[in-house]
Amino acid sequence: MSTTRKFFATLGTFVEVFGSAAAVSNAVEGGRAPKAKHLKSLGIDADAFRSIGKL
Repeated sequence: MSTTRKFFATLGTFVEVFGSAAAVSNAVEGGRAPKAKHLKSLGIDADAFRSIGKL
């Protein structure tokens, strides 16, 4: 893989993670459940996230 491709692949990953973090943050602040795909891209288990605060 060329250096340029690695750069753009890394940049794409960064944009995806940053976008997911923003989406999850907005959902939580708005009192909504974030989408599972956004949680997954952040390395968060969706089921575990949804069980937070439920004892």
